[in-house]
Amino acid sequence: MEKLYYTLLCILLSLNITAQEQLSDCDTLALPWPLNLQTRLDSILAAEPLPQTTQLGLMVYDLTADSTLYTSHHRQVMRPASTMKLVTAITALDRLGGDYQLKTSLYYSGEIADHTLRGNLYCVGGMDPLFDINDLRDFIERLRRLQIDTLRGSIVTDLSMKDELKWGEGWCWDDDNPTLSPLLIGRRPNFAERFINELTAAGIVLDSLTWFDDYTPSDATLVATCYHNIDQLLLRMMKESDNLYAECLYYQLAAHFGYRPARASYARSQEKQLVTHLGLNAGDYRFADGSGLSLYNYVSPELLTLLLRHAWRQPALYSHLLPSLPVAGEDGTLKKRMKNTAAQGNVRAKTGTLTGIISLAGYLTASNGHELCFAIIHQGVLRSSEARTLHDRLCITMCGGEILQETEAKTKTKKRRK
Repeated sequence: MEKLYYTLLCILLSLNITAQEQLSDCDTLALPWPLNLQTRLDSILAAEPLPQTTQLGLMVYDLTADSTLYTSHHRQVMRPASTMKLVTAITALDRLGGDYQLKTSLYYSGEIADHTLRGNLYCVGGMDPLFDINDLRDFIERLRRLQIDTLRGSIVTDLSMKDELKWGEGWCWDDDNPTLSPLLIGRRPNFAERFINELTAAGIVLDSLTWFDDYTPSDATLVATCYHNIDQLLLRMMKESDNLYAECLYYQLAAHFGYRPARASYARSQEKQLVTHLGLNAGDYRFADGSGLSLYNYVSPELLTLLLRHAWRQPALYSHLLPSLPVAGEDGTLKKRMKNTAAQGNVRAKTGTLTGIISLAGYLTASNGHELCFAIIHQGVLRSSEARTLHDRLCITMCGGEILQETEAKTKTKKRRK
């Protein structure tokens, strides 16, 4: 029976006639999986008006069967919006590893005598967006343990980790863009001011204090280092689509291999190496930043899908990526979407939104138990809600939801006829 349906479908396609048009009188529920799912996805895209006036690219990959399940304009390059964070996260996990830590350090130079530091304090930025006021107060507590109650010298902010660019390439000037500084506290680049205020509040006397940017000398003495792991960063970066967190990870990737100051181009080179490893031509894409804010990013649904496949095939990588993704109907940027459907608690995916662009890419389990990964990039969208509704419907269908609903409806109809 499966061979019969498959042969019929092939004949119809060879005649350039869509399956949904010719199988309208047939019970599509009887089609074997995956032809059943393929036919339904075809039907949705053919029936919806939105794909006729916009550019929609879709790719679905069956991870369990290790085969492409469905494609529609999957190689068209488009702006990914925040699904670009998947490129950043997967490349960073692949290159840095799941044990990678971000750090901010405090050093001093000079001598400590009579509770007075005659020298400088050096605050070394590691571009850690998680560093907060409690971490800063811990630094001050470490100074007090050294019996320091007076500073006679300078506070030096070491910003040498990255270049001086404060914005990413291709960012819009009128967007709410984060400031890209290697020395952050509470997400903001006003580290020195906060440090001085907290030192004063802690009763440490600042005698003839000056403050400037410079490098930390090699003979400086370490006071303390604050660490945060990559999982802590990924959780907010992906669940809440935090752009600052994504850019901080991007520059970790750029700086990790010894490049100082780190530049976005160094991170791009790592992304291109991974793309080449996937068997694609890195020259076919354009990488500009780590968050997807840039209008210069250009990727395809195929690239996103193959990156997701790569992550799934690496358990050490996948175990860090999957928990960070928003869960449909439950948390993150998918909390209010696909509720009370077969996709709730099933679809784990990164969302993306820019003016005119809506995207979604991630993982789900199909009705037959197969694990799938997918990517949707939708460009030229004037009404975001309509695109999200369409994407949700595609995901629900991939999860088997609409198939179940139609089965129940047919069963009820048959009972009424009896």
